[in-house]
Amino acid sequence: MGIPADTLAWLTDPAHWSGPNGIPVRLLEHAAISAGSLLIALAIALPVGLWIGHTGRWASVAVNSANLWRALPSLAVIAIVLPITAAIDPQAGFKIYPTVVAMVVLGVPPILVNTYAGIQGVDRDLVEAGRGVGMSGAQVLGRVELPLAVGVLITGIRSSAVQIVATATLGAIFGFGGLGRYLVDGVAQRDTGQIFGGAMLVGGLVMATELLFVGMGRLLTPRATRVERSVRPRTA
Repeated sequence: MGIPADTLAWLTDPAHWSGPNGIPVRLLEHAAISAGSLLIALAIALPVGLWIGHTGRWASVAVNSANLWRALPSLAVIAIVLPITAAIDPQAGFKIYPTVVAMVVLGVPPILVNTYAGIQGVDRDLVEAGRGVGMSGAQVLGRVELPLAVGVLITGIRSSAVQIVATATLGAIFGFGGLGRYLVDGVAQRDTGQIFGGAMLVGGLVMATELLFVGMGRLLTPRATRVERSVRPRTA
């Protein structure tokens, strides 16, 4: 059989949809570590991005540092962190924590940079108008800047989430489960159906993540902002 037939046969085999190594379990593991990593990245990057975007302080340092994070290979981050976390916790410190750290390092830059850019991109006249009617700095951020920048913020979160979901497969190299387990085991067993079946599952989860955040962006972006963007003339 060829690769398409092998892949279809593997995906449709009922044995691969049940048990501790079944697709639902691996999918849940992958989604859990991706969601956890994204939440940690949000907790780090979102407040920093909002602060530097609103105040303009330390902006170049924060943005340049975030861009340096982008250059760090995730596999190298896992390998560097692993001895430390494994010494702290021989079980989770070997299989889970290094992957989470690497995914957080991967996820922080898009969120931080887009949050900063979104807040900075808000019309300064609107910001000054808010201050002119007596709003505090926190009120200006929450009532003026954040609602108008939410579309750009969601784009950064979407980019981060997609990268994390796609790259979390690396954790399987160091013993973690998730959908990457099918790729690692498939290579070891020379099982092309399992390799390409696992790749299709990862691709499907990435697409679902992308669509989820696209829908969220449309839902949260103020309608007036969407209309303004749609009618704004394009520049050459």
